[in-house]
Order: sequence, then C-alpha cells, then structure tokens
Amino acid sequence: MSSNRFVSRLTRQTVALILAGGRGTRLRKLTEWRVKPAVHFGGKYRIIDFTLSNCVNSGIRRMGILTQYKADSLIRHIQKGWGFLRGELGEFVDLLPAQQRLHDKWYLGTADAVYQNLDILRNYRPQHVLILAGDHVYKMDYGAMLAYHADNDADLTVACIEVPVKDASAFGVMQVDEQSRIIDFKEKPEFPPCIPGRSDMALASMGIYIFNARFLYEQLIKDADDPDSSHDFGKDIIPDVIKKYRVFAYPFLDMETGVQSYWRDVGTIDSYWAANMELIGVNPELNLYDREWPIWTYQVQAPPAKFVFEDSEHDRVGKAFDSMVCGECIISGATVRHSILSNDVRVNSWALVEHSVVLREVNVGRHAKIRRAIIDRGCQIPESMEIGYDLEADKQRGFDVSPGGIVTVTPDMLGQKIHFAR
Repeated sequence: MSSNRFVSRLTRQTVALILAGGRGTRLRKLTEWRVKPAVHFGGKYRIIDFTLSNCVNSGIRRMGILTQYKADSLIRHIQKGWGFLRGELGEFVDLLPAQQRLHDKWYLGTADAVYQNLDILRNYRPQHVLILAGDHVYKMDYGAMLAYHADNDADLTVACIEVPVKDASAFGVMQVDEQSRIIDFKEKPEFPPCIPGRSDMALASMGIYIFNARFLYEQLIKDADDPDSSHDFGKDIIPDVIKKYRVFAYPFLDMETGVQSYWRDVGTIDSYWAANMELIGVNPELNLYDREWPIWTYQVQAPPAKFVFEDSEHDRVGKAFDSMVCGECIISGATVRHSILSNDVRVNSWALVEHSVVLREVNVGRHAKIRRAIIDRGCQIPESMEIGYDLEADKQRGFDVSPGGIVTVTPDMLGQKIHFAR
C-alpha cells in the first residue's frame, strides 16, 4: 500500500500551509527588522527554504504561507526565488497575510491563522492538509508521513522526535500506546513526561501535522466558537481530539537506518549559531550537497568568491580554512577560519574572522578581529575593532551577547542607521 503511485496520489491531494507569522523574539536583534523564517542560514539560504524544499521534493506543490509580522523581506524572497512553480499545472506558493477576513483581529494563534483562511483553503479542495512551521531546519519526505497517516486511517498525525527531558519544556510533549496512538498531549509542560523505560528522554512534537481536510474544518470551526480557547493547535486542538478521534504520532526517523533524522529548532541565537557551525564539518548531518534532495532558494547573480594577495613576508595572504564562502566575497589579504560568509562579504587585509556567521554585504575593516559572532547584513566593521574577545567590552558597546557567549552585531549597534530587513 506504500507504493510510489499511492504516495504520489496522496501528495497531489495535499495542500501544505506554512506558519510564518511569529515574531521570533528569541532570535533577538536578528528578527528586529525581519520575520524569523526570512533569516539567512547556511550562507545562501533563508530558513523557510528548507520547509519549502521539503514540500517540492516530496511532490507537494500546492503551498500557502501564512504571514503576519515584518513580512516584507520574506514576501520579496518568495516572489523572487519561488516563482518557478507552474500555475497552469495547479502548482503554487500563495502568500496569505493576516487579512482580517473573519474578524478585525490579527492571527490569534496557530489554529486561528488557518481558520482565518478557511474559505481560501476550501477553494483548494484538498483531501489532506499539512500544517508546517517555517522556522525549522531539516529534511523530511512528507510523502512517507502521508502514507503512514493513510495506513493508520488517522484523523490527525503529529510528527515527533525524541528530545532530552531537560529540554522538553520548550515543546509539545506526548505519550503514545503500543500502536503509536497518542493518548496524552501537553503543550510546553513544566514537568514533561518521559518515554516509558527511558527516564532521560521525552517524545516531542515537531509542529508538523497532517489533518484530513474535513476533520480540520470541523475542529477549526469548533475551536473558533470557544471563547475560552487560545486558538492554538498544541494548546487546544490536539489535546481536545486525542480522546475521541484517531490521532497518531509519526516518528521522524531515517528510513534506512532507523536513527532519528536531522532536525534543528534554530529559535535562539545559540542554536542558530551552532546549527550554522555544524554545516562546516567534513561530514555534517545536514548535507547541503545532496543532489537527490536539493535545497531551493533565490540564486543571487554574483561573481565567484575571490582570494587575493600572497604576501607571506608581511603576513598578508587571502585564505580560508574549514569555511563556506559564497559568491561575490573577497578575502583580501585576510584569514577566515571555521566560518560562513554569505554573499558580497569583504574581509580586508590582516583581518581575522573565526567561528562566525557573517551575513550579506558586510565589510570587515583592516586588522579587525571577529570570533564567535553573528554579523548582521550590511555591517561595516571598523578597522582594528575586536569582537568576541572581551564580552564585557562588547556589552558596553551595545552589542548583544547571548547566554552561550555569541556576540550579535547589527548596523544599528555600530551607529550605521541602515535597516537591512532584506
């Protein structure tokens, strides 16, 4: 029953709705002028590209993106980078901002965001609705999850991963029976229940849901009529349906090895920096060079990266080690080590960049030194400035220092009043 034809029929009958309207405040200054799914990641990508690429690679080519706060850069990225789908073949990426179609309020919660677009969703006439978050980094074949959903004759299926109990309070946590049917679900519990027989691990929701379309419509209408509801899938919809309907947990495992697959919640500065650094490894868990599962994005028309000067006598050699360097970058007599440089970054003579994420259109002045930092788009780093070497001094200069000691620098902090929301 899990043949390719069966899966392809399921994917063609599915609409994916990507929730991309959250404020993303845990990313602090990186989301001051842009929504979290629009934050740059891995040099040339945006975070939302991973969710969208999963849809396309899974054969789901009908997608809606629900936007709300600071969505300009996200909207422009989608328009420029995701216009290759063919409308005449029924393919699309629709942008669905909070239009106050049903009442005069913004999206009140994840469930309300879908409810406010219920008339549009019905016009798509799907058999299944795939609800996704636009702010996680992972690769996932949604076709396999759809087949699992159909095989179990489920009303709702929730994708899940195993996380340490000490971290589980940040997630929706579930308990399942021997058939993987969900018997309890708590959103961000103070004391998360552990997996039976494994006192150190809990079963957490990935924020990925598959609903039978008619079932979803019924639950959204019921939830909207409840004045005591917070109109959220994790807090309201899922706990309410698990006792009466067929709700299953789908384990996010590698189909060949049975090992838990790569998934990162890059919602904090420390986790965002760490996930970027992982990409630089010799054999990273997230393989961006996988031709069978490409990550699509807007391709900037840029010249190749360039490394100039080989003046060993004056220690002026353009070089990079264990790094990812995107197009239009110029390493001019400087050293880059274990870092990611997005497009159009210039690192000038005798400068040093180590263990850092440098976003687009940054200029690093001569003799500057940067370590364990995130440099936001458009920053002009003055000559001889040191970042990440004295965290107290960084704080006094107005730079943002995370709990893990990662320094974030934006143009505003440098007195450069440029709002690079792009």
